[in-house]
Amino acid sequence: MRLRAKQYKKDLQKKSKNTEILPHSLTEKGVREAFLLSMQPTSPKVVLFDMDGVLYDSMPNHGIAWQRAMKEFGIHFTLEDSYATEGARGVDTIRKYAKAQLDKELSEDEAQRIYDVKAHYFHEMPEAKVFDGVIDLMRKIKESGLKIGIVTGSAQLPLIERVTRDFGEFLSKDQITTAYDVKRGKPNPDPYLMGLQKAGNYSPSEGIVVENAPLGVHAGVAAGCYTVAINSGPLADSVLLKEGANILFPTIRKFADSWEHVLERLTKC
Repeated sequence: MRLRAKQYKKDLQKKSKNTEILPHSLTEKGVREAFLLSMQPTSPKVVLFDMDGVLYDSMPNHGIAWQRAMKEFGIHFTLEDSYATEGARGVDTIRKYAKAQLDKELSEDEAQRIYDVKAHYFHEMPEAKVFDGVIDLMRKIKESGLKIGIVTGSAQLPLIERVTRDFGEFLSKDQITTAYDVKRGKPNPDPYLMGLQKAGNYSPSEGIVVENAPLGVHAGVAAGCYTVAINSGPLADSVLLKEGANILFPTIRKFADSWEHVLERLTKC
């Protein structure tokens, strides 16, 4: 097993020169973990995308909105915090920070009022663009015979409506999982398990998760899905890899360009 893992590292480093699939600086432990995860039985039938930071270049706007709203209520919240907590239900993030910094146990309704302020600030900003490569990747997935779903911790209805408008060619509203569909958000596996169900009652071994945030990567891995990390933010690659990502790309465009290779590897496992 150790020799095979070492060969796996060499293969990853060789491929990273051309595709930047994984960084060169993986530890031996990290390589072994990635190797073992890459060997899990997988028969892909559906790809589940996170929304913010994966489909849309929206995280900078979210970061600003979070900082403004939290400051109004006496909570210190950084741009890095917005990336580190991205994917969780907004009310859960607010309750966590209020408890840690203010020693206050907020009710769901109290947290929702703060979240509404954050949503207001977010929608004051220009509309975030769709990342380069997203449409190409979705077309390739569809041509490969796989279904597509979206799993987001968002509870902002205008954003959800935009998803159906921008990606209606590839999925229906029924294939979108939001904060309204689960009681426990990411990093729990519930959102992705629900996403598998809504996309067509698929099993975890049939799902590929595409995430940009540590909580989301953790959720995808916990759900039992092959998990692709897209590091579109300021966090180190190691943060996402430590959460169990099977493979990492610096952009969604790189993933789109490597889709056939990734799918071939998975179907041969």
